[in-house]
Amino acid sequence: MKTKWIAMICSAAMMVLLLSGCGGDNESSGSGGEGEKVSISIWHNWTGQDAKAVAMRKIIEDFRVDHPEIEVIDEGLPTDGLRTRLRTVAAADEMPELFVMFPDAMTKEFVKGNLLQPIDEELNANPEWRDNFIPNALDGFTVDGKVYSVPMNLAPSSFVFYNDALFKQHNVKVPETWEELQTAVQTFKENGVIPIALGNKTNWVAQSTFFSTVADRITGTDWFLKAVEQDGAKFTDPEFIDALKTFQELGELGAFQEGFNSLDETQMMQLYFQGNAAMVINGGWALANLVNNAPPEVLDNTHITIVPAISGGKGAPDTTSGVVGTGLGVSKKLSGSQKEAAMKLFYALAGPDGQKATLESSTLVSYNIELDKSKAHPLFVELYDLIQNVKIVPVYDSKLGSATVEVVNNGLQELLMGGNAEDIAAKIQSAQATAVEN
Repeated sequence: MKTKWIAMICSAAMMVLLLSGCGGDNESSGSGGEGEKVSISIWHNWTGQDAKAVAMRKIIEDFRVDHPEIEVIDEGLPTDGLRTRLRTVAAADEMPELFVMFPDAMTKEFVKGNLLQPIDEELNANPEWRDNFIPNALDGFTVDGKVYSVPMNLAPSSFVFYNDALFKQHNVKVPETWEELQTAVQTFKENGVIPIALGNKTNWVAQSTFFSTVADRITGTDWFLKAVEQDGAKFTDPEFIDALKTFQELGELGAFQEGFNSLDETQMMQLYFQGNAAMVINGGWALANLVNNAPPEVLDNTHITIVPAISGGKGAPDTTSGVVGTGLGVSKKLSGSQKEAAMKLFYALAGPDGQKATLESSTLVSYNIELDKSKAHPLFVELYDLIQNVKIVPVYDSKLGSATVEVVNNGLQELLMGGNAEDIAAKIQSAQATAVEN
């Protein structure tokens, strides 16, 4: 009997040791308790081999080395996939700790959904950082007086990148008016050159990089902002239908290659890199891709201008659509040491050093940093100088709600395939009226 009791006591003692061992080696917790490794996740769209993406991934890697006590779980997604996935997890209230998000409409939607927390405390603790952004740079991330992020770049979304060698070869003038653009399209088409490469498979490209600027040229910015609010303007108004028809007519002239709704943005740029297209219309972000990946015979002959003026339009001719740039959203659920760790990474990516790395990666910023032109690529210097004299007007997908944006994007795909402009305008109007009512 005595022997049996001794055996039972030994077994109990062994069980205690095993249980304590199982619970004492957990270093992956995100709670940040003493001796534990703090874990944070970040979702981003720095997936490519363009200079911007490479620079941002390097900052994350350097952060891991400098902060071994913080585990950074990063997941890269293409821009379209990131937008979709963020809205999916937002509906389930399962946001990652940090994530690249877009200003204006997306930020407002996430704040309304109680998914974000403001960063005013961190900004006010670093006034030299807070006060160095260009005027109005924080507006797109400000809701009800609270700031929820800062721009990590400057994102004009509509520039004409053109191959000057092809223009000279076919004796085509770089267009400054819409009529000159139409003439250029016809000449290149007749000579077997794609006038404008377009990859609209993911459907935002035509809207963001081209149509938003064309529409602003015709309707003017004030009309668009009133239509967004459904206050004194509607998307069934004559000026908007005129914008749709003007865009459609350019497509009917043969401005874009066949199958443009089946190619994505990457394939679009490849057509230009291969010298098959005289022009490609894309955002300022495309320059980092050009500098890193275009062959010398194309890169050395590439120059940049803006969408030509449209006579009779209500909008200014020296503008381009765009936003101040993407920022990092901070999950509402973050607190304590996990929030502290996340804000350290936030500052590394979006603070002064991150802004400098972005500028040096041939990407425009919304931050006051002087460009060292002697070290920058000549094409980036050209873009940098151009943007100093160009005003940014709203891109459609930054101001309209996500449901309306989807109707616009799908509508433009339909439009360029011969759809009826009035019917498409009516669908857009209906979507935005519903969005405003809700």
